[in-house]
Amino acid sequence: MSATVHPPESVTWRVHIDRAMWVGGVRGLMLQALHPMAMWGVWQNSNFQEDPFGRLQRTADFVGISTFGSPEEADEIGARVRGIHRRLRILNHDTGKVEPLDQPELMLWVHCAEVSSYLEVARRSGLPMTDAMADRYVAEQRHSGTYVGLHVEDIPGSVAELEAYFGEMRPRLRATDEATETVRFLLWPRLPENLKFLAAGKPAYFPFGALCYYSLPGWAREMYTALPEVPQPAVTAGLRSFRLAMNSLPEPVHDYSFMKPTREMLGRARERLHAQGYDLSRGLYGLRDPRRWPARGALARA
Repeated sequence: MSATVHPPESVTWRVHIDRAMWVGGVRGLMLQALHPMAMWGVWQNSNFQEDPFGRLQRTADFVGISTFGSPEEADEIGARVRGIHRRLRILNHDTGKVEPLDQPELMLWVHCAEVSSYLEVARRSGLPMTDAMADRYVAEQRHSGTYVGLHVEDIPGSVAELEAYFGEMRPRLRATDEATETVRFLLWPRLPENLKFLAAGKPAYFPFGALCYYSLPGWAREMYTALPEVPQPAVTAGLRSFRLAMNSLPEPVHDYSFMKPTREMLGRARERLHAQGYDLSRGLYGLRDPRRWPARGALARA
């Protein structure tokens, strides 16, 4: 029975099983959009304009498999993503040249924007985490970057390295017309078919989208100026309330937010972990509790 890519003992599990990930995911898309070439790559090669929420679900599918799936499942989705990226091209509006999408600089930007968003939102939302654990999370995510074709040694491996990377990248970032339009889409997206039943409550989505936007770093919001500024303590309170509410949802209800292949993958993950001796009586989310780990889990954390 193959293991999961990141076991429940990892910091990655602790972060990615938390429902604050939904804010982190949208924030990550908003942050990624500030790299002109990365944004043009999405704009020109996907149906993001028609279905931005679907893009978030596909990102959740990739992150879910690379976290909770088997090594074979993670390798498979990684190969699929790399294959797609190799075939795609981007028109650089600054130079007029057509360039490949799978440029290491672009892949690294997308990875770092995503990882930093998950980590920042999780910590700010109230997920208990020491600085050492935060460093471990960034280090663990280096392997995830290899699925899109990056080399481990080229990926930041600590919070300090991640912050230094953003410092280097900021002069290259700007809010293009496409990036600004992306934020508008994310503040008021079209719902995919499997979430059409939520249409009546769609007006409630705007506060969620605004929460994602306000959780961006100040320098990113200054580039967008999409919404008037609000006190950041209020944003922190909103993040904590959102996390509390989402983490109270029963796991089967929350799982329906994912696409069918992701739900099926999570089912297989539960079967693998149960076979390995983990206590699944409180679901995958309950495995944050070390008391639900098998004896080898106790040895691993000793």
